[in-house]
Amino acid sequence: MKNFKNNAISYDYGTIFIPSQNQKMNNEDLFNFLKKTSKETYINITGVKTGLNEGIDLGSNNFKSITKPKVAMLVGNGIFGNDAGEIWHLFDQRFNIPITKLDLSYFDRIDISKYTTIIIPNSFSVSTEATQKLKKWVLNGGILIGYRNTINWLVNEKFIRVNFKRVQTDTIKNITFEDKQKSRGAQVIGGAIFKAKLDRSHPINFGYKNNSIALFRNTRLFIEPSIKSYNNPIQYTSDPLLSGYISKENLKEIKNSIPFKIQNLSKGKVLIFTDNTNFRGFWYGTNKLLMNAVFFSKIM
Repeated sequence: MKNFKNNAISYDYGTIFIPSQNQKMNNEDLFNFLKKTSKETYINITGVKTGLNEGIDLGSNNFKSITKPKVAMLVGNGIFGNDAGEIWHLFDQRFNIPITKLDLSYFDRIDISKYTTIIIPNSFSVSTEATQKLKKWVLNGGILIGYRNTINWLVNEKFIRVNFKRVQTDTIKNITFEDKQKSRGAQVIGGAIFKAKLDRSHPINFGYKNNSIALFRNTRLFIEPSIKSYNNPIQYTSDPLLSGYISKENLKEIKNSIPFKIQNLSKGKVLIFTDNTNFRGFWYGTNKLLMNAVFFSKIM
């Protein structure tokens, strides 16, 4: 959870520490496994001979235990297929992580208690029965991750509290009847890139080296930041547009808004993203945000 140095090597936020003791593997097998993993994934794994560091020591309570998640995703009627497909591709094809697809047509009849995390892609409707089942699951400790228009449903069903910034379009003057459709179309964000600043000490941003990030966006969901700055680990800048089109009205509201929010709900947590972090399987720069949400949500 904090930076430190060991043997003059600096380690950043989110460093993974793997003890050689109390493992199911013996030392030699563990070494060979980590060596193979390092080669296959291009991740540097460094052996250390002492737990005494500059900064926090390896025995510090600033190291938090993480557990292997079991992840599921809602699919089917009411869920946008493209968004679900992008998330499935990231897990299954890019990271070789199993993800169970739960179809809403039979969701009421299955046991979801075995899943630690459930992802809801961009969606427009979830049945009352499914809502009640998900709410009970979160209250008992589940991690629910919602994307884009799912946020409106999560707010309406009181999974999470959010204050939206409302775009004022009634100030647009001198629009003829003929041009009214063009005026409405001008308020659509069809796909543009925006700059946000990062709090790299927050687990949602573990692994990022820069203090800013480029986010792809095609929604008009603008969330007010929290008055507590540490609850805004990702926040659009006051001059956020990097590429693409956005109307003056939308640009005013996106400034300093937040694209990510997390709240506790009894024993569980609800995480929301206004932006598509997995756009078409090629927007690699924000894939890590979803993976951090899955693996590190318990320590957020």
